[in-house]
Amino acid sequence: MAVPETTTESTHAADARWEDAPPNRAARVHVRPHAARDLLRSTPARLLAVGVALLLGTVAAGLIASMVAGERKQDIDTLLSTTEPLARSSQNLYASLSVADAAAATAFLSGGVEPSEDRDRYSQAIGTAAAELVATSDGLPGDDQGRRLLTEIATKLPVYTGLVETARTNNRAGNPVGTAYLAEASALMQTDLLPLAQALHTERAAASLAPQSGFARPPWFAIGLLVALLAALVATQVVLSRRTRRTFNAGLLLTTTAMAALLVWMLVAGIISAVSAHEAVRQGSEPLSTFAAARILAQQARTQEILQLVRRDEKAEHAQVFVDDTDQLRNLLDNYSVDVGRDDADRAVQALDGWTASHQRMIDALTVGDWTAAAMTTVGSDPATAASQFDIVDAALSDGTEAARAELRGDISRSSTVLSALGPGALVLTVVAAIGIPVGLWPRLREYQ
Repeated sequence: MAVPETTTESTHAADARWEDAPPNRAARVHVRPHAARDLLRSTPARLLAVGVALLLGTVAAGLIASMVAGERKQDIDTLLSTTEPLARSSQNLYASLSVADAAAATAFLSGGVEPSEDRDRYSQAIGTAAAELVATSDGLPGDDQGRRLLTEIATKLPVYTGLVETARTNNRAGNPVGTAYLAEASALMQTDLLPLAQALHTERAAASLAPQSGFARPPWFAIGLLVALLAALVATQVVLSRRTRRTFNAGLLLTTTAMAALLVWMLVAGIISAVSAHEAVRQGSEPLSTFAAARILAQQARTQEILQLVRRDEKAEHAQVFVDDTDQLRNLLDNYSVDVGRDDADRAVQALDGWTASHQRMIDALTVGDWTAAAMTTVGSDPATAASQFDIVDAALSDGTEAARAELRGDISRSSTVLSALGPGALVLTVVAAIGIPVGLWPRLREYQ
């Protein structure tokens, strides 16, 4: 029969097609991975990968350079506007408290109603201390250790002033108990208020000095990234030049030039900033610390000298404290070797010699019971008295402090100024460099279409 034969032939043909189908699909599946690998190994794919890598590297290096410059400038500005003024306020707080204690004790040497000059000096010192308390507290964060110290000072200062007023009232009335109240007030100042103020100054001075060591180091990480990026750009252009037989690639040359300019800018600005910061430490912070410590020692010694005279005891503990403080003061000034404030240090040493000589005359007068001569030697207006010589010492140390502070702020300001345009400039150069990469590689990619 014809029909069955046709059916059989159709069945065999279908079977043949069924048997051939799987190998053909498998072949097509195996071809696709090979084609993908060949595509990834092709020159256009490699060019595209290199372009993406260079673009990401350029953006990363530029942004990091900009952020490093911006953060360093912000840190420097914070030091100038907040940290350093707080350190100065804490030092002024200590000085004002010490001056107030010395002025209160000096007033008792006159007996009865104290001279208006001494009264005004005491009031001005207390007012300055209160103002510095407010100034210092305004700049401190809520969880700062210095805020606890300020709170203790603010709590105990009214107690001190109350004791001084009670002592004055009794002194005017001729009651001997006034001296006891003065001694209690001075003990509160010497054992509580001044140590707290000194601890606050030490903390604020350390906070001011700490970031300066970091400013003295150039931004090596950002500089290293730029150097690595430039090396990659140069290597890419060398390879392209050999493959395409074109000496220059305008787009990549633009990128290289922009990044090289940023590198040079960072090197110059970073080195200048680092040198200025180093000078700020060497010619500013270190002399400032020396003068601040010297002034504290001088004020401590003066207070002890006056208290010794008030108590009329040539062998009191105050005498030994005076000797210890003046010896430390002399040691600081004799070892001072920085150019900034050198004349002020020399002037302070000369006046210190006159001061200690006058103090010895006071001791000699107390030894023979001549309290009036001892008082005139200590608080008199003659140029050779301890009061006049101490004023010269304090003025010289104050001038040295201001000179060192001016040097510190000048160097830090210079360090900030050279970084002012670097952050925004780095962003502009990064954008220019990023544009150069596709501009340089796109024509090469089009050649493979």
